[in-house]
Amino acid sequence: MSLKDEINIGRREHPKIVKAYGGAYKEQRLNRYISKIGHALSRTSELPNIKWTFTILDTPQINAFAVPGGYVYVTRGLISLASSEAEISGVIAHEIGHITARHTAQRYSSSMVTSGLTMAAGIFLGSIAGDVADLASNIAVKSYSRSQEFEADTLGVRYLSRNGYDLTAVPKFLSKLRANSKLEAKRQKSDPLRVDNTDIFATHPRTLDRVKRAIKNKKSFKQGQRTGSIEYLKLIHDMPYGQNPDKGIIKGRLFVHSKLRFSFEVPHNYVILNYPNRLVSRHSNGNIIQFDTAKKYFDGPLKKYISGHWLSKKNITETENITVNGMEGATAKLQLRKRSGNSEIRVVVIRNNKNNKIYRFIFKSPKLITAESSLNFRKTTYSFRNLSETDTKKIKPNRIQVIPVKSGDTVKILSNIMNINRFKEETFRVLNGLAPSEKLREGRLVKIIVG
Repeated sequence: MSLKDEINIGRREHPKIVKAYGGAYKEQRLNRYISKIGHALSRTSELPNIKWTFTILDTPQINAFAVPGGYVYVTRGLISLASSEAEISGVIAHEIGHITARHTAQRYSSSMVTSGLTMAAGIFLGSIAGDVADLASNIAVKSYSRSQEFEADTLGVRYLSRNGYDLTAVPKFLSKLRANSKLEAKRQKSDPLRVDNTDIFATHPRTLDRVKRAIKNKKSFKQGQRTGSIEYLKLIHDMPYGQNPDKGIIKGRLFVHSKLRFSFEVPHNYVILNYPNRLVSRHSNGNIIQFDTAKKYFDGPLKKYISGHWLSKKNITETENITVNGMEGATAKLQLRKRSGNSEIRVVVIRNNKNNKIYRFIFKSPKLITAESSLNFRKTTYSFRNLSETDTKKIKPNRIQVIPVKSGDTVKILSNIMNINRFKEETFRVLNGLAPSEKLREGRLVKIIVG
């Protein structure tokens, strides 16, 4: 594949990637800052003359990746986790290394393309690997080989050194990413000790060891002093943290969408994951609730919509019309038979004539839907309601605030004022790169989450 071919691929896939992640982050100061960092690093690379594009994706996912032709992506979630320019530069430099070493081009093949979209996964994918793969059938995630990762590490360290950055920031940030992966495993009620089997570390050698080896093996790398922590923290002050209300936010068991003006509640002990094109909620017993909005409006009978437009008529039973808080709806049941076992599914469709939208629930049980599960699914269905303009104005995103540590401040005091429901102290420590027993130093700038 020629360099020209790579550039054409990147140009073609770029808008699809931005759309798949729910859009680009719009704040111009931060965009200019990230672009400036990226271009400075790329000018010291082996491909300084191609047109490089650096994009912030407006998603809370912790991710960074690259596609052929000079396209590098970092997520808003990753930026919120970093605490210095040196840390975020380490991510960008590594992804530039994948492009200059032509790894992204080597991986671009028909096996990675489904429905026309190729997405490359980066070293910093973290525990979101399964989530990204689950976004839609047209997104593919495939890991680099160990040798490719080490080569990208070596190249990335070279670019950082040429730009005078403190190289120790890279392994420090990777430690923070590992801590975040373990915390996310706890949030999602999976085993934190199995993080290596579920995130990027499953398909790569120990990332920290690999980066340290890249630095050690290249004695010619000059250790710089540049960290840029104060400037970086000032730039991310007041940046949205977590979900964007226009794309739906999660408040405990409640999912609220301010732009489409609706909300609903999932049952107790379900973990909620909000993707750009759907919401998925899972229980440890195997039950799954999926919610999305149909691409096209349908003004005919909703029972017909279920059996003729949404699903196949095969195996559909118990189709009936319902009313959900004044809105027309319909529901049906169907069986899925596989070698691994049968599953029972309840589907619900709700029509909102005010905004011409069709909303859809899929309730799936790994076996037969029990009476308890049926009641929970029914409660979720009938919790769906429209929101008034007054309701939506009350919905505000969480934001990052950067504050100096004052005399008497402790991790417990500052974490308790954060606007999150669970794991406050753990989140504060991960966000600020603090070890489990590390204490705060007066005058240090730290990040907190406020509503």
